[in-house]
Amino acid sequence: MKLNRIYTLIIIYAALAFLLGTGAVAAKEDGKIIHDAEYYVLEAQNGEKWAADDKEIDKKLAEIREKNGGKPPNIIYILLDDLGFGEIGMPDFAVTRGYKTPNLDALAREGLSLQRMYTEPSCTPTRVAFMTGRLPVRTGVVEAKTTLAGDGLPAAEVTLAELLRDVGYATSHVGKWHMGDIDQAFANNQGFDHAQFPIHQQAQLALMHTEAEQADFTRGIGTDGPAPQTFTLDEYFIPNASHMVMGVELRDGKLYEVDMQPGEQWSQKKYREMNERYQKAALEQLRLLSKQDAPFFLNYWPLFPVTFARSDTKEFKTLNGGSWSESIVEVDEWIGQIIDEVDRLGIADNTIIMAMGDNGTMIQYMGLTGASDRVYRGGKGQHLEGGVRVNAFIRWPGVIESGSYAEDVIHVSDLYTTFARLGNAVDGIPTDRVIDGVDQTGVLLLGETHGRRDYVFVYEGAALKSVVKNKYKMHLAPPGQNPVIAAHFFDLTRDPREERTADSIKYGTWAGGPFASMIKRHMGMRQKYPDRKPVHGVPYEGIENLRPETQDLVKSFLAGKAGK
Repeated sequence: MKLNRIYTLIIIYAALAFLLGTGAVAAKEDGKIIHDAEYYVLEAQNGEKWAADDKEIDKKLAEIREKNGGKPPNIIYILLDDLGFGEIGMPDFAVTRGYKTPNLDALAREGLSLQRMYTEPSCTPTRVAFMTGRLPVRTGVVEAKTTLAGDGLPAAEVTLAELLRDVGYATSHVGKWHMGDIDQAFANNQGFDHAQFPIHQQAQLALMHTEAEQADFTRGIGTDGPAPQTFTLDEYFIPNASHMVMGVELRDGKLYEVDMQPGEQWSQKKYREMNERYQKAALEQLRLLSKQDAPFFLNYWPLFPVTFARSDTKEFKTLNGGSWSESIVEVDEWIGQIIDEVDRLGIADNTIIMAMGDNGTMIQYMGLTGASDRVYRGGKGQHLEGGVRVNAFIRWPGVIESGSYAEDVIHVSDLYTTFARLGNAVDGIPTDRVIDGVDQTGVLLLGETHGRRDYVFVYEGAALKSVVKNKYKMHLAPPGQNPVIAAHFFDLTRDPREERTADSIKYGTWAGGPFASMIKRHMGMRQKYPDRKPVHGVPYEGIENLRPETQDLVKSFLAGKAGK
């Protein structure tokens, strides 16, 4: 009886919130950046403090630029694939996993550890959020891109690279891109002066070769493989990387297919060579960029640690011995090389180095690869904390306090506005759309408690799945079920693994209504500023010297599209 009364109160409260809620806060249309509604709620309460912080931030930035001859900081952003919270840079955890990351540990010691860094649940959405400062659902790019997609990041989005390039930055991207296989989505058309990247994700790169088949990770590598499939009619249905564009690079303004020759088969060796080549390219770009007068933005997104079969391992470097841990240790060494090179070149004082994971670990392959969900439950592709919480470390000698921590809520989209402010590029941020990223420069320059966000809307694809507010989290009810009774509420400090659904009664009685109002305001802003529709095009268009295998694959793809 008592429980029923509680549920009744919850329903009434939630209904009132939905029917009588404040609605979407009026967006600013006076040339200022338009944020999501929840930002304005916080601004109304903290505006005076933020204004005082801004004066101090502006003073510090002016001093930093004067010290460096008026030059804004160089930015090196390293995004590591599928590494959830606790996987890197935390030596106290290392012993539980049987591997160490000394260089990332050092980066954490020498800079700031962001303890509540939120990303999107998978690769493409996180990259979109970082590059555009917008929730992926607003851009029309909501899922991890696979071959062949025939779509990608729209040219109409204004990327961080474009912002920085327009104010004089030299821009370079090396490594994973994963934001589409059409011309307008390629890195060279999204603000980068230099670009070297694979078209596809590691699932293709790391699995579509005979070694992976022999390790029983995948089947049907090609009709010329060890086990031809007699009744196969569609040769492109069989996973065969030999028909795809694996890698491209920009030369004299044109994008060229690299890594594969006509008739060549993709292999684990080729995947390793690609990883090693990108590491060398990142170092090479760092040296070239450091010689220029202009500040630079170097995007380095390694492919490792994602790998599934490693026949090249002669001696294990880790007690774990899994393909994941062995590759993590290797990537850690590579990051150490980047940091050492920055120091050797004498540019450390005016160079920001940031390293972080892009989403939670691919826990679907924990036993086979040695991966783990560690502290938080869940992993890649999931709205649980294990899917969207990652380690993030940022070093800026003499500016960011060494060995500092921040528990402020940060979302990967915030790096867009934050780096824009540090690079003196805020004026280029578009004001005709919602920018979800909020300026978190205060956390970097003033320290913990100077953040400007206490909320995160967590999507899986196009579906809103959960909402974080301060230390509380609401899992939305499945479609068609009561929006409050079927929802689950958690205190993330008391239940970080989001397991005690019984606590929903305790938290839902008071949090259900406010969460419902948050969602209503958020959806109101999506209605006022409609999400961009996905853009489509011809895969691989704009790439020179396509191999015959690749051209045939595109023809087959287009034939299928024409039949719809």
